[in-house]
Amino acid sequence: MMALLINIAAIAQVKDSTATFKKRVLENTEVDVLLSYYNQDGVHSAVNGGIGSEKLSDIASNIVVAVPLNDDDVLTFDVGISAYTSASSSNINPYDDSGASGASSPTPWQASSGASRSDQLASASVNYSHNSDDRNDIWNADVSFSNEYDYTSIGFGGGFTKLFNEKNTEVSVKANAYLDQWRPIYPIELREYAQYGASFQNTGYFSGVPVFEQNGARSQAYLPAAFEPYEKTNRNSYSASISVSQILTKKIQLSVFMDVLQQEGLLGTPYQRVYFTDKANYYVGQAQYIPVYNTSENKGVYQLADDKERLPSTHFKIPIGARLNFYINEYVVARTYYRYYQDNWGIQAHTASIELPIKISSSFTAYPMFRYYTQTASDYFAPYEKHISTEKYYTSDYDLSKFTSNQYGLGFTYTDIFTRAKIFVLGLKSIDLRLNHYTRSDGLSANIGSLGFKFLLE
Repeated sequence: MMALLINIAAIAQVKDSTATFKKRVLENTEVDVLLSYYNQDGVHSAVNGGIGSEKLSDIASNIVVAVPLNDDDVLTFDVGISAYTSASSSNINPYDDSGASGASSPTPWQASSGASRSDQLASASVNYSHNSDDRNDIWNADVSFSNEYDYTSIGFGGGFTKLFNEKNTEVSVKANAYLDQWRPIYPIELREYAQYGASFQNTGYFSGVPVFEQNGARSQAYLPAAFEPYEKTNRNSYSASISVSQILTKKIQLSVFMDVLQQEGLLGTPYQRVYFTDKANYYVGQAQYIPVYNTSENKGVYQLADDKERLPSTHFKIPIGARLNFYINEYVVARTYYRYYQDNWGIQAHTASIELPIKISSSFTAYPMFRYYTQTASDYFAPYEKHISTEKYYTSDYDLSKFTSNQYGLGFTYTDIFTRAKIFVLGLKSIDLRLNHYTRSDGLSANIGSLGFKFLLE
């Protein structure tokens, strides 16, 4: 009897051991440190109504920490901060902080020294994921928060991934919602008009500042009567996506996806100016520069806005695309991507890209890449001084214009699977460096650099 009990206990222990043994989803805590730098220049500033300097520089950093809670669950924290300076946004108020009467040379072609020339964005998100025992089912949920001077965003969402066919097929669905709030900042002349009405040139920020007509004569006739402050300042965004990934052969993997996105609320940008072709022009600054206003020879005059940007309160978008990865040989893999986009503002767009990771050694990989993009113009876009005042919606933001763009890049990855380099209790797993150059047919160009480090907590 004692022997029988011992055998039963031993079998139970074996079964229990077999049932509980499984590979952890994440073996160790991982820490990613990401740094990036971006700079651009162009001649179609939306803040200045479609002309002027688009110089901008941005420095951003993120720390992502993925913590295994147990064999099945992972909790990921992502905290980021970025700081930028922008010639374009500086001209929300083209004067310095001392006021319009102290301004010497307001112009859309140079950055002002006012407070709006720079800002910071802080963001944080938390993601929780759970894997089933057989690793064929994955659930995840996330929440996020970001804030800058005039904008706050709160987001939440979740998703589910199913693997089957011996993990050769993967189906994922996801949904997200972002509940955002503007704190609208209007161009300085429109803010003063909203506060003081027709008398703002005599009682407000512009008191004692001469206003000039197109011919350089002084005038008191400037009246942006089309302007009204926004009644609603919320912007809500909802998205749902589905993707299917299939391993077709030993060398080819295909995935297809479709997203549905709906935005509601304040979708225009409050500080982006619009100028009407059927309204007289009025300026502040040095009248001698009026004849060359829309060229970089303008060193000291600024045109007062007719209105701010106006766009519909709903925006529906559908992107559909595919990725095809092809294993060429042990040294090279081709990663290709295509996406078609359409929305109810009249934009249709195509994106195509290719990346070729090339294995240089067991530790080093280089990956050149190229991305091509083209889009049609929005129904509501027109260049500087091409809108008319009877239109319901209008914008001179060249992001909504017809254009094509090209992006060229090169990246390098160093991987140490043994994490031999140590920084305190962190072992260095990989280093990733990427450099990209971006050009757009409307004259915008940019350079992007990023550097990432992945560590393991041992």
